[in-house]
Amino acid sequence: MSCHNIPVFLPHAGCPHRCLFCDQHSISGTVHTPSPGEVRDYLEESLAQYPHDPAQTEIAFFGGSFTCMDLDYQTAMLELGEEFVRRYGLKGIRLSTRPDGISPGIIRHLLDYPVQAVELGAQSMCDRILEQNRRGHTAADTVQAARRIRQAGLELGLQMMVGLLGDTAQTVWDTARALADLNPDTVRIYPMVILKGTPAYALWQQGDYSIFSLEEGVQLCAGLLEFFEQRQIRVIKLGLHASRQVEEQYAAGLYHPAFRELCESRLYRQGMFSQISRWKEKRGTVYVHPKGLSTCIGQKRENIIWLHRQGMEIRVKPDHTLSRGKLLLCPEGSTKEEQGVAVKVIGAAGV
Repeated sequence: MSCHNIPVFLPHAGCPHRCLFCDQHSISGTVHTPSPGEVRDYLEESLAQYPHDPAQTEIAFFGGSFTCMDLDYQTAMLELGEEFVRRYGLKGIRLSTRPDGISPGIIRHLLDYPVQAVELGAQSMCDRILEQNRRGHTAADTVQAARRIRQAGLELGLQMMVGLLGDTAQTVWDTARALADLNPDTVRIYPMVILKGTPAYALWQQGDYSIFSLEEGVQLCAGLLEFFEQRQIRVIKLGLHASRQVEEQYAAGLYHPAFRELCESRLYRQGMFSQISRWKEKRGTVYVHPKGLSTCIGQKRENIIWLHRQGMEIRVKPDHTLSRGKLLLCPEGSTKEEQGVAVKVIGAAGV
């Protein structure tokens, strides 16, 4: 069952560094670190007419480096979170922090409150890339912090970026495999977006930062989505949250308001192509769950057009009997029962 978040953004709070890519104002929509009173008002308003199951909802402290903040402020936020968890029967508290912000003492402090999950902003598992992007921590810090979180019995979330300064397809895959080996419960994948005013923007303007094209990024991230799902690791976020601030500050990089859908659509395309290429006559019908119909077809019929260029002619039709992420492909002139072949598109079923 998927879990819902009530996000509380704490931009820059506690972070001792400014990474090349960082612009929390554009990402979170604010530069103001809220007071406990402001957070209380926000939570009251959010929960007044809340549409989701409280038992599957977490208060999520995002946007900063929670465990690197002033301890009194951390405690105030945790106590406030605990109050609302108990009052509304919420699942608990989720927070994000830096890999070098998890010590045995910090873990003990978190365990005094209903903290359910800790997410680490690993971003890369290549020390050279971490240094180039001014992260201020190492891959070893991520490994140690992940183990401490796991040993404490907390849910582990890991975050990675795609397209950092110095990244190649190989370093991205090295990071994905290293993160998967830490056995996280969840992963967030953030494709690199260069925003005006960031250190990365200055390098890009000077011609010192070459980043993946959107096509390269979609192909790479589609592979990552499939990989993590195969490892039974839920990808709970893929792509930067769409917002007016991001679109106004966008200069270059892997941004699309429906980035995850582009990646899922690519997986559908690959699933169709792998099966249809085996047919003698490259014509037929593809059946898909109605909720996956538009993703299977692709934006502006992109997948249908691409398959046509490969000499394949298909029709895509909805079928309520199919589970999400599953295709049933039937060659021209056959029925589902006669020659229909089921294909599971791993990673395309949504979260």
